Amino acid sequence: MSQCKEDYAGFVARYPGYLETAELDVLRTEEYGRLDENNQVYLDYTGGSLYAKSQLAQHLEMLTGGVFGNPHSANPTSVAMTTLVERARRYVLKYFNAQGDYILVFTLNASGALKLIGEAFPFEAGGRFLATFDNHNSVNGIREFAKTKGAEIDYAPLAAPCLRLNTIELDRLLDQADPAHENLFAYPAQSNFSGVKHPLDLVEHAQKKGWRVLLDAAAFLPTNRLDLQTCKPDFVSMSFYKMFGYPTGVGALLIKRSSFPVLHRPWFAGGTVNFAAVQSRAHMLSPNEAAFEDGTLNYLSVPAVEIGLKHIESIGMETISKRVQCLTGWILESMVGLRHGNGRPMVRIYGPITTEARGGTVTFNLYDPQGHLLDYRRIEELAGEQGLSLRTGCFCNPGAGEIAESLTEDDMEAGYTLKEDINLQNFVKLLQSRGQNKSAGAIRASFGLVSNFEDARRLFDFVKSFRDQAQTTVGDVTFDIASCRIIRDGS
Repeated sequence: MSQCKEDYAGFVARYPGYLETAELDVLRTEEYGRLDENNQVYLDYTGGSLYAKSQLAQHLEMLTGGVFGNPHSANPTSVAMTTLVERARRYVLKYFNAQGDYILVFTLNASGALKLIGEAFPFEAGGRFLATFDNHNSVNGIREFAKTKGAEIDYAPLAAPCLRLNTIELDRLLDQADPAHENLFAYPAQSNFSGVKHPLDLVEHAQKKGWRVLLDAAAFLPTNRLDLQTCKPDFVSMSFYKMFGYPTGVGALLIKRSSFPVLHRPWFAGGTVNFAAVQSRAHMLSPNEAAFEDGTLNYLSVPAVEIGLKHIESIGMETISKRVQCLTGWILESMVGLRHGNGRPMVRIYGPITTEARGGTVTFNLYDPQGHLLDYRRIEELAGEQGLSLRTGCFCNPGAGEIAESLTEDDMEAGYTLKEDINLQNFVKLLQSRGQNKSAGAIRASFGLVSNFEDARRLFDFVKSFRDQAQTTVGDVTFDIASCRIIRDGS
């Protein structure tokens, strides 16, 4: 028996549930064959999912078979487009079991949804904004709206090393809500850094203590169902490309109808008003979602959301979740056990090392036999040469990274001495120059919709290849990333 077959036999013996997801292998061949045709190992599902060929085909058929114009008019092409947009809206509400109880606002992405809440929530002196150390930066940014309006700002800490919420400290902070003012608690259903699934029952728990709750569901929804009759946050943000890859440029904000009246928009735009006058300098906002959908929607793409949701439903979220859980469990067990020849661990996992209450996001760093941190950017570069798509950095989640790497407030303040030169890479260099074997970034591999065992095995083989390699032999990264954008000039 070849080594690959032995590895697979051992895997299914340990995770027999994987065999129940065999339909995903057929789907991968029929709908995502480009992965294997191009020898690509896609491990960035938390960054964005992949689209199926049939999604594109159905959307193209819709576009080529109809004549569609800008909504907000009564002409035939506008009405045709409005019909499809509103049908997609109803389908999204149905998917989340939210009909009647929630209003759906289409946005550019999850960040756009979060910004709407930040600018419209009635923060004021005496009120509070509570986030967690595990929030995405698009949630962290809401604090700037809260700060400007005089609200108190707090962060609920995480407990190392598992990076779950410190429930005792969280309860202490939740108890500080003043019911005479509006208070907002924002947290992720699943961490985009560690994969931790934070309890959904925190929603009702916080609401009973006088908070409105914003649930960031972007990293949770690709492999989990969210039933808004069971869990009823006041606001939910999401990006559809993270669920099914296509279309990009469309996200959503779900607003509970009972919470809608507390939101007050600080401006108006085309499409958001029923009436606006220049001479009287007055305006009247449109009702419900129309008041929040600024300008013209990405209307040709919105119908593709319904196509994507139906694609996910045809597979079954339970099947997707089971496969991801099996692969995640195997890679965690396998990587945790890796040792250099001198017995030192090769890998440090950030977050839980079991699949209990965690998703398919595995974040880690690699160390040489002497315990020196290997440059995560160099690891990403070497992975790319082998067709592995990983993601590195802080993943727009600085708080979780600070806790994971035991970064102190003094460390963070030192970073600001770099002034205009501060970025993630220069901050890591600063830490190293201070004699601290810490990192402000890590390596993230994430499983999703059509991941398979071969993907996991190739990741493991890649990580294992650093056994007994010194920091100096691994080499330095050959490119520098000033921001989140990497542009390689092909000329």
